[in-house]
Amino acid sequence: MEQLLRNRVVQVTVLSTLFLQIGVWVRNFAILLFVVDQTDGNPIAVSMISIAEFLPIFLFSFIGGAYADRLRPKRTMIWCDALSAVTTLLVLIAILFFSWKAVFFATLISSILSQFSQPSGMKLFKMHVPAELTQMGMSLYQTVIAVFMIFGPILGTVVYETFGIHVAIAIMGVAFSLSAAVLFGLPEDRKKEKTEDQSILQDLAAGIRYVLSHKPLTLLSGCFLSAGLALGLTQPLAVFLVTERLGLEKEALQWLLTANGIGMILGSAVAMAVSKALAPQRLLMLAMALIAVGIAGAGLSTMLWLTLLLEVLVGIAIPSLHIAISTMILQFTEEAFVGRVNGILNPLFMGGMVATMSIAGVLKAQLPIEVIYVLSALLFFLGSLFLLPMIRLPAAANAPETFPSKDQG
Repeated sequence: MEQLLRNRVVQVTVLSTLFLQIGVWVRNFAILLFVVDQTDGNPIAVSMISIAEFLPIFLFSFIGGAYADRLRPKRTMIWCDALSAVTTLLVLIAILFFSWKAVFFATLISSILSQFSQPSGMKLFKMHVPAELTQMGMSLYQTVIAVFMIFGPILGTVVYETFGIHVAIAIMGVAFSLSAAVLFGLPEDRKKEKTEDQSILQDLAAGIRYVLSHKPLTLLSGCFLSAGLALGLTQPLAVFLVTERLGLEKEALQWLLTANGIGMILGSAVAMAVSKALAPQRLLMLAMALIAVGIAGAGLSTMLWLTLLLEVLVGIAIPSLHIAISTMILQFTEEAFVGRVNGILNPLFMGGMVATMSIAGVLKAQLPIEVIYVLSALLFFLGSLFLLPMIRLPAAANAPETFPSKDQG
């Protein structure tokens, strides 16, 4: 751990993430509450916030990953955070002098820019963090995310209710600016060797071929898609678990969310503690098995205390899922392809989740909630089966050398 904490990339990335999470959660909840106030809770207007946040993942994740492989990562991350800060200033001016609807652009532009900066951050980890410390580094990063899953909504709500949307947007701008300033502490970008010029479409095609030709990445894609499909089934229907299985008012959902968040904080610490003992593929398989048990149990439970315990169990496993997937992408991918591989896998997860979210309501009209939760658990179990061929690989393996690709025979 001491060696990890002395690593400059880890120090700067975690501090930058801290500022970014402040900006993102103030953005998410301040804008949500502001739009609800402005439209009297119009569901179409409220849904536009989610569209502005998630649509860029489909449209720009792959392209952002390809450009991350072309551009210098430190410079890219600084520019993205700086442009996010400038955008919030422009949005604030637009709200003050033109229309409140400009607030949607704060979410949209910030989400687009994150599709370029996030894979650049992954490349920096690949370049500067030793392979044996990667999983522990990802655990530290996920701990920051988990803490904000609990306190972020509270922070965003308090800022908006106390100071209003104008101050909230100003805080967003300051947070993004501080993140950009912190990133100047990263090591200087390496000068790229001149390579044969390729169009961005050729780069994208090369990324797809790379994933398809490397079996660990192909298997991880199937695992990622299964997890997205599974989460999409339960995410919009959790309130029915409270009202139908537990017989409580819908407001009691907050206790399940709190239990899940507490589990995530504990899970980040657990993942950090076991990161050296477990290879990421084994950690991922264990996490998916625990999530499957937790979701199936929560769907079948009619006792509040048992459901809360199962939500804590799911929460404990979720950080390990994200940590293991990020670690595997880094360990099984050559540096030149990290951005594109990340850009291919993320839309698979989100696409699967959105696909099942879109039919969750229809399924709920036809099936009991416990059946849907068991179906979700089965999808998680199916996803874990994709990992079986990789289970014997060592923790610090680098797949292109240790796990033959299809074109290597």
